[in-house]
Amino acid sequence: MGHGNRVHPMSYTDPSIPLQHRPMVPRKDIAVYGYGSVSWKDRMEEWKKKQNEKLQVVKHEGGNDGGNLDGEELDADLPMMDEGRQPLSRKLPIPSSKINPYRLVIIVRLAILGLFFHYRLLHPVRDAYGLWLTSVICEIWFAVSWILDQFPKWYPVERETYLDRLFLRYEKEGKLSELASVDIFVSTVDPMKEPPLITANTVLSILAVDYPVDKVACYVSDDGAAMLTFEALSETSEFARKWVPFCKKFNIEPRAPEWYFTQKIDYLKDKVHPTFVRERRAMKREYEEFKVRINGLVATAQKVPEDGWTMQDGTPWPGNSVRDHPGMIQVFLGHSGVRDVEGNELPCLVYVSREKRPGFEHHKKAGAMNALIRVSAVLSNAPYLLNVDCDHYINNSKALREAMCFLMDPISGKKVCYVQFPQRFDGIDRHDRYSNRNVVFFDINMKGLDGIQGPIYVGTGCVFRRQALYGYDAPVTKKPPGKTCNCLPKWCCCLCCCSRKNKKTKQKKTVKKSKQREASKQIHALENIEEGISDSISQKSSEASQMKLEKKFGQSPVFVASTLLENGGGPRNAIPPSLLSEAIQVISCGYEDKTEWGKEVGWIYGSVTEDILTGFKMHCHGWRSVYCMPKQPAFKGSAPINLSDRLHQVLRWALGSVEIFLSRHCPIWYGYGGGMKWLERFSYINSVVYPWTSIPLLVYCTLPAICLLTGKFIVPEISNYAGVVFMALFVSIAVTGILEMQWGGVGIDDWWRNEQFWVIGGVSSHLFALFQGLLKVLAGVSTSFTVTSKAADDGEFSELYLFKWTSLLIPPTTLLVINVVGVVVGVSDAINNGYDSWGPLFGRLFFALWVIIHLYPFLKGLLGKEDRMPTIILVWSILLASILTLMWVRMNPFVSKDGPVLEICGLNCDD
Repeated sequence: MGHGNRVHPMSYTDPSIPLQHRPMVPRKDIAVYGYGSVSWKDRMEEWKKKQNEKLQVVKHEGGNDGGNLDGEELDADLPMMDEGRQPLSRKLPIPSSKINPYRLVIIVRLAILGLFFHYRLLHPVRDAYGLWLTSVICEIWFAVSWILDQFPKWYPVERETYLDRLFLRYEKEGKLSELASVDIFVSTVDPMKEPPLITANTVLSILAVDYPVDKVACYVSDDGAAMLTFEALSETSEFARKWVPFCKKFNIEPRAPEWYFTQKIDYLKDKVHPTFVRERRAMKREYEEFKVRINGLVATAQKVPEDGWTMQDGTPWPGNSVRDHPGMIQVFLGHSGVRDVEGNELPCLVYVSREKRPGFEHHKKAGAMNALIRVSAVLSNAPYLLNVDCDHYINNSKALREAMCFLMDPISGKKVCYVQFPQRFDGIDRHDRYSNRNVVFFDINMKGLDGIQGPIYVGTGCVFRRQALYGYDAPVTKKPPGKTCNCLPKWCCCLCCCSRKNKKTKQKKTVKKSKQREASKQIHALENIEEGISDSISQKSSEASQMKLEKKFGQSPVFVASTLLENGGGPRNAIPPSLLSEAIQVISCGYEDKTEWGKEVGWIYGSVTEDILTGFKMHCHGWRSVYCMPKQPAFKGSAPINLSDRLHQVLRWALGSVEIFLSRHCPIWYGYGGGMKWLERFSYINSVVYPWTSIPLLVYCTLPAICLLTGKFIVPEISNYAGVVFMALFVSIAVTGILEMQWGGVGIDDWWRNEQFWVIGGVSSHLFALFQGLLKVLAGVSTSFTVTSKAADDGEFSELYLFKWTSLLIPPTTLLVINVVGVVVGVSDAINNGYDSWGPLFGRLFFALWVIIHLYPFLKGLLGKEDRMPTIILVWSILLASILTLMWVRMNPFVSKDGPVLEICGLNCDD
């Protein structure tokens, strides 16, 4: 336990309760005390009034100095009198009993790595110099990659929020809620790939969130301009009038009906309302009818008419041409007259489809998100934004309140640009064969980053500060006054103080002289000009600032004006046609031309993984982010659970990293001097460098088969010293993983699956992404890898066994085959050569089995549910493996290059 200073709360009495007068000397007259500094009735009443005012809700503006999350002292005039005055969150460092051994093992592992490379470099293999050199180069790359991944986990932390304090501070009884407004973005493109029912559940969970309804606005971006999405959203808005009051009346979780009605728990737990069972049955029937209507829309949309779709009034649907249509905005909920079945107000629900024209670059998801930023700024202009994918519903109805505990904290919230929540998934089998949950990243890596400058942005489940998305720098924290040091001699302190004073006085003199010169010039100038000219100068300066803002944000005066409002604000009760026409303008194709959108403002363009790039730019501006992990997951989504879809998902992420690496925004050389911490930069460098590891990883996984086929090895005969170093390295790797699992709360199954899929994805998706990125950036050639589906079995997790042919499957299958062939050849050769050849074989066998074990989930994915491998995979892999095997046998056969060695056996065959 620490022994730091503690803040003892002052006793506070309720002013509404009359106090009993208890003077120490009741008979003495007040006049006897004479005149002095002790104030009586009037002064006392004034003091009480001030104290009561200080106990009121602290406004969100707080102090002007911002503050940081590392903790600053509270204002002395604001004593910690009640629970509402306390901080809204706190940082919980990992216990020293867990983190100190972990750091010690990292240092020991670094020392062992030094000894390992010292031995490897000084002991080359003369008869297999090429194999030795290749293996050493790969190992050096792996060591650098490990350092980039390991050291950002040096300061892991956890955080705890206090929702009760948030309520006391911003939601006083009898007063309007002072919680900040939030605009929520949902993005979708193709309703055939992203089912409308899934999007509808996400929207319903947003509309039913536990937050003041007048402070929530949901914007759905339909980048495919599909009438199916439009009609499904219309049906969703009608069903929401029944679903939202049901959720809030009975306080149910989660508030996405599909997952609420299918969860396998006791839904009567903690429910005491006598009508709950009856109303739940009625609501379930209503939801099933809603699903039937949505399914009917999907079935109707399968056959598109030749002339395209038409609206109810007979006009053609504007989005009949996906790549050539005007901008569309429709407000379904939130305007006057639309309320739920109980007569209560509903959150705002807006459908948005930005304009698309041939010849314009639309920048995919990043462009759609930037369009939503501008539309929401014109219509509602909330100071905070939440973005979720269409398949990520709100699983914890208090998720927004959790985020506000960080963003609205007047002491520590000013420098927070976003609050990132971990991604959790439904519908994944308990074995998680392909590491879809990604638990190691979300529960270990992100906690480590939270202790530095904050987690990276992962594309969904993130609450942003709007001002940070506008490209503004983080507020500068005032440095505390300098302190004298007691550890140095007095004469040293005096010298230091004198030198500082001399520097300060010189600086003050120069500043004063420059100020005096400027002031004299201004005085003489003002004496020679008239007042009208000064007015014109001020007008010109305002016009210049307006032009500068328009150059940055675009030509919309309404949007430009909204960017100057740090705390947001805008019309909520009604959306006049003038604002709608302005909103249509800001989603036009040419609005971003010659502006800083996608460069310094909004989601950043230039990569398919716009999330990494956007978060990186914010951290370069000095902002910090926060990682929030509530006990009940804030968001849940769906993940691809079959092998092919999972590899394509990883391919897209790796391709984005390659694009960032080859751009001007690469963390290796971009963003210095902006306030980003070095360990945070290490993490960003690792996030864009990891696809390059695919080349040494592929080569390294091929080396065991080569060693077994040629009889060579990458290390010479191992001495006792080398054996100790190798064993120490393996032990340090294992201990590091065990300690990470301990402080991160990760199970060994999740950790091992992550290790296996690191190899599987590295030799397939990362490799293809690297070549695809190089072709795209350097040669301008865009390539794609299509996925064609085959039939799948019915039943639970049936999609797990669904096979889709893709070229990504060839490299890992080839590695499996050549390593298995190498093991067979190596064992056969040892059997033929006798007992002495088994000793050197064990090292090669261990090397090959390491590769095979890591690729085992991939093998299970190929074999499928009925243990059958697709013919096309088998043919391609056997062909490549045979070619590689024959090449090495031809280059280095098991017999001498001069022909078979003939020796006299000693037997006389003539006898």
